[in-house]
Amino acid sequence: MKFNRPHTLAEIAALIGAGTEGDPDFPVLGMNEIHVVEPGDIVFVDHPKYYDKALGSRATVILINKKVSCPPGKALLLSDDPFRDFNRLTEHFRPFRPAPSQIDPSAVIGEGTVIQPNVFVGREVTIGKHCVIQPNVIIHDHCVLGDHVVVQSGTVVGSDAFYYKKRPEGYDRLRSGGRVILEDYVELGALCTIDRGVSGDTTIGRGSKLDNQVHVGHDTVIGQKCLIASQTGIAGCVVIEDEVTLWGQVGVTSAIRIGKGAVVLAQTGVSKSLEGGRTYFGSPAEEARERLKQLAALRQLSSMATRNKKL
Repeated sequence: MKFNRPHTLAEIAALIGAGTEGDPDFPVLGMNEIHVVEPGDIVFVDHPKYYDKALGSRATVILINKKVSCPPGKALLLSDDPFRDFNRLTEHFRPFRPAPSQIDPSAVIGEGTVIQPNVFVGREVTIGKHCVIQPNVIIHDHCVLGDHVVVQSGTVVGSDAFYYKKRPEGYDRLRSGGRVILEDYVELGALCTIDRGVSGDTTIGRGSKLDNQVHVGHDTVIGQKCLIASQTGIAGCVVIEDEVTLWGQVGVTSAIRIGKGAVVLAQTGVSKSLEGGRTYFGSPAEEARERLKQLAALRQLSSMATRNKKL
C-alpha cells in the first residue's frame, strides 16, 4: 500500500508513538508485507527469528521491537508491539468507513457493465467495461476489476485476510488494507472468496477462470490463463504462474510457487513449490506417474498379503 503522499520518519513515529533510529526526514512512501516490500516501504517484525530477513529485505523502514544496528540506507521505528502499530498505520491510512449506499458513489463503473440486483460495491472500487456482476456479489473497498470480467452470484471479492497473532487474551487480527485486482477476462464462479492483500494486492491474471467455491488467500498472485476447479483452497502469499490447472479440492499451503503449465490433479495436497510443465497427484504432491506407480505397488502387496493369509 502506497501513501497518498511521502511522509517522514518523524511523522510516522508520531502517529504510533514509536522511537526512531535514523534521519527524522527519512522518506516513507508506504507499508507492506515482507514478500512484496519495495524501497520506501515499512515492514514490521516482532520475532528475533525474522530480524535478519526484515533488515535485509527491500524495505527501507523497519518497524521492530528491539534496538538493533541499523543497516546503511535504512531507518528504524522502535515499538514495544510492532503488530499493534502496523495495525494502527493501516487504520490511519486506509480506515474502514461504513458505505452510505449499496453502490458507493466513489466507485467507477465502465460502460456496458451489468450490475445485477443486491450487489454491493464499496469505496473507490473500479470496474471496467462490459463486465457482468451477478446478484448478491460483494466487492469490497479499493478492489479493481478489468474489462470483460464475470463474477457469479454469491462471490466475495476483497474479504479480510486470515492472519492472526496469538495473545494471552485470544487472537488479534492483522487489519487488511490491501486490494484484489482481477485483470481482463477473468471469470469467478459462484460462492468464491478472494481475500485482499494485507497491505498489497491479491491478483488474478488476465483470462484466468475459477470454478464455484474456490478460496484464494491474501496476497496470492495467480498468473494468466489459469484454470482452478471447484472447492480448491489456496493459502496466502502463493505464486501460481501462467497456464496452471488446479483440479477439484486441491489444497495449497502458503508462500510457495507453482510453475508455469503445471497440472495438479484432484484432491492433491501441495505442501511445497512445484516445477512447471509437470502433472502432480497425491498428498504430499508428487509427479502423478510416480505416485500412481506407488499406488499400484501397494495394491499388489495387499493382494499378496491376502493370498498368503488364505494359504
